[in-house]
Amino acid sequence: MPTLRLGDTAPDFEQASSAGPIRFHEWLGDSWGVLFSHPADFTPVCTTELGLTAKLKDEFAKRNVKVIALSVDPVDKHGQWIEDINRTQHTQVGFPIIADADRKVSELYDLIHPNASTTATVRSLFVIDPAKKVRLIITYPASTGRNFDEILRVIDSLQLTDHHSVATPGNWRQGDDVVIVPSLQDPEVIAQKFPKGYTAVTPYLRLTPQPEASIKR
Repeated sequence: MPTLRLGDTAPDFEQASSAGPIRFHEWLGDSWGVLFSHPADFTPVCTTELGLTAKLKDEFAKRNVKVIALSVDPVDKHGQWIEDINRTQHTQVGFPIIADADRKVSELYDLIHPNASTTATVRSLFVIDPAKKVRLIITYPASTGRNFDEILRVIDSLQLTDHHSVATPGNWRQGDDVVIVPSLQDPEVIAQKFPKGYTAVTPYLRLTPQPEASIKR
């Protein structure tokens, strides 16, 4: 089974979902995407995750991100599960859940890890950019729920660093200082790109205020 790596094109597929048939690349359009898998319907950790995702609808929307979940159970079970999620998590699930009963998408995205389970998908998450390239892959054990603050933080970093010659340091959040990439050495270009200046902690570690145009809040 092929393994997806960062920079690979996210596999396209057509599959049933709680919102009707999905042609993945067409559905994504020019948006960023988050595709995340769940071991099965009616599982407790996944119920909380889907509830959190629904509550973060506006946060994903302001970042131009579409969210889509996946479980190996069929569409009719997804509908019943969504009712449970809405009721217990006090929200409304407004994004599709792929019904991957034939494991087609699970195989494309390498979501079945036999040493963990031969039937249930692992708890993987992919961030995909508008060019359909895989930009982030995180795989959690089935017992551990995902940190959606971290997922939003990484999306913020990806979108910022795509448009500016910077990287983001450890524990960075929107509005914190960023790092000027080491490959940028021309003083005139640096002065143009970073008019607020920078602090050279070392010759290779240069901190500068985050470019204002990239702060979404």
